[in-house]
Amino acid sequence: MSTSQVLSPTEFESRLERYLFERSEEGRAVRVGEKEVSEQAAIVRRYADLFTREQLSALQDAEDESDGDRREQLFRLRKTCEGGLIANELTEAEDDLENRLLATRVTFEGEEIPLRTAQAKLAVLPSYADRDALGLIHAEASESFNPDRLELLRRGDALAGELSGIDATIERNEDEKGISLRDLSAALERASIALTDRYEELREKWLDRLLGSQRDAVPSSAHSAYVRRLSPLEATYSKERATAVCLETLQALGFDLAAQPNIRLDLDDRPQKSPRACVIASDPPKIVHLITRAQGGLHDYQAFLHEAGHALHYGGCDPELPYTFRRIARDHALTEIYSYIVEAISQEPGWHRRYFELSAAEATENAEATVFLEAFLFRRYEAKLRFELDFWARFARDGGTPDGYADRLTAATGYRYRREGHLADMDEGFYSADYLRAWIRSAQLRSHLLSEIGDDWWRDPATGDILRDLFLEGTKPTSEEVAGRLGFDALDTTPLLQELGA
Repeated sequence: MSTSQVLSPTEFESRLERYLFERSEEGRAVRVGEKEVSEQAAIVRRYADLFTREQLSALQDAEDESDGDRREQLFRLRKTCEGGLIANELTEAEDDLENRLLATRVTFEGEEIPLRTAQAKLAVLPSYADRDALGLIHAEASESFNPDRLELLRRGDALAGELSGIDATIERNEDEKGISLRDLSAALERASIALTDRYEELREKWLDRLLGSQRDAVPSSAHSAYVRRLSPLEATYSKERATAVCLETLQALGFDLAAQPNIRLDLDDRPQKSPRACVIASDPPKIVHLITRAQGGLHDYQAFLHEAGHALHYGGCDPELPYTFRRIARDHALTEIYSYIVEAISQEPGWHRRYFELSAAEATENAEATVFLEAFLFRRYEAKLRFELDFWARFARDGGTPDGYADRLTAATGYRYRREGHLADMDEGFYSADYLRAWIRSAQLRSHLLSEIGDDWWRDPATGDILRDLFLEGTKPTSEEVAGRLGFDALDTTPLLQELGA
């Protein structure tokens, strides 16, 4: 097919479905350690005819002539076509960077290990000094790729501006998400400030307990994975029980995950498997992968529940929906609502008592630890969003500097962040904003469940019924539309602050 041949929107959507399936499966194979070389560029080349400027123009014309749901569907197809054109330009460079990261080895205590293994090891090393040492080794090796990361950011941003017709990065992302990022950031900053006293109280208590009273006053962020794992509680939250307990937890809500053949579990431990749990929705609702790499500790349970929320959402969408409304959202804020609400079960003292035979006092104490971790992540992402807004506001002027990254994240979290870590920490398309919107929305949803069902919402099948109805809508609604249905203003952070104890 020559680039002058343009597909109808229906034909484009059908071929896009095959393209995204192949890319998802390739990304899954690399992420889980089945492959050590990424071949995304080869897939992009095979589908080069799908993403052309002529096709983008045709989708824009069709969108201009439509309204209602059809217009929204075409908007998302057009934005996906823009993304495909950018991928045509950048995937070979992205593959090269990914493959060099996969191939990179670092030496720790006389042993040569993959960079990703070093990252995973930070969560399990018992020695404070060893984590400091390995954290520095990992950070310096990762930061050596910053020139490549920055060049990819520059090229991607320039292409996105040209194709969308909106040069300014912030405004372009606001158009895509349909929100004001600045208004969101202002509301979140107010909430983070309101949380400060409670967070600092929790931080001092739990860092002393988890890192020891001899810790640095402001420990390196290299310790955050160890803290998130709540390693001293590992004996209670054993690696071996994680799958069974999480499946039983979901069953109490009416979800039999093990009996859903469309949700494929990958729970194995492999050397090159990314330590970061994820869901890859290759073809929702038919093929959805839930991937975790258990290492022991409560974080395994939280990661499983978090990703189960994603998997149930994609796996529970109406198969009769158009592909676009099963797979392509405006952004990630919608599906993150459901990951957060399922993970929030781990904040319930009753859950800790039920599954781990703890006393009421022990269960309350351990549930408080999860609230501390949630407050840490919220404040970290709130600071990260402020940094990213500043980064892109001055990007055309200074070309992308780390100014403000370390200062803001260190002040917000009480961990010491490295200035040069900003690029490895920067997700595409203001994903930080999507996480933060989901935090607001999940707390609103939990407030709704408490009102409708009661304190036992986390083990009542009625919760599953409410979620199942939301899952059926697939990716069609926005996060803000969900807020309206629940009776909340989109920027109402009151339920979130109540949930975090402020």
